[in-house]
Amino acid sequence: MNHLDPRDPLVLDTHELGRRPGSMRALELTVPAPADLGTEVIAVPAGSDLELDLRLEAVMEGVLVSGDVRATAVGECVRCLDEITVDVQVEITELYSYPDRARVAEEDGADEDEVRELDGDLVDVEPAIRDVLVPALPFQPLCAPDCPGLCVECGARLADDPEHTHEVRDPRWAALEGLSEPTDS
Repeated sequence: MNHLDPRDPLVLDTHELGRRPGSMRALELTVPAPADLGTEVIAVPAGSDLELDLRLEAVMEGVLVSGDVRATAVGECVRCLDEITVDVQVEITELYSYPDRARVAEEDGADEDEVRELDGDLVDVEPAIRDVLVPALPFQPLCAPDCPGLCVECGARLADDPEHTHEVRDPRWAALEGLSEPTDS
C-alpha cells in the first residue's frame, strides 16, 4: 500500500482528533484543483481554486468528513462551442474508517472500493471530492438554454444572425434543374 503524502493539499491530518468520538475540527481551505476533475466537455481547470469548508469528526468507526466544496468549471457549449464557466457547489459526506474497522467492514461483505480507510492519521479527500463534484457538472453544458447552435452548412453562429439560411438543393433533382431554364433556339 502506498502511503499518503502529508504535503498534498487534499490530504488532511486528523491527529488532533485522536480516537475520541465526538471530537471535531472545522477547516476552511482553498487548495489547487487536481488534474482531470471533470469530463472532456467541462472540467475544473487543474490548479484553479477549490474551496473547501469541511468538518472532521471522530466517530466510533473512524473520521467523518462533511461539508461543502466550491469550484468554477470551464468548458464549452455543446451547441455553439463558446466557452462557458459554471460555478459548482457540492456537499461531501464521507466516512474514513480506522484500519481495524475497515477490515471488519470488508469481512462483513462491504466492497473494498466502498470502504475508505485512514492512512495513520491522514485522509485523502480527493477521491471523495471527485465522486461528488464530477457528477454535479452539467452533462451537456449550454451557454443559454435556448442556444440555437451553429449552422450545419457553414458553421456560422445562429445566435449572431437569427435569419441565417441557405438555399439547399436536393442533388437528386440537379439534372432536372436545367430543364426549367429557357433555351435560346
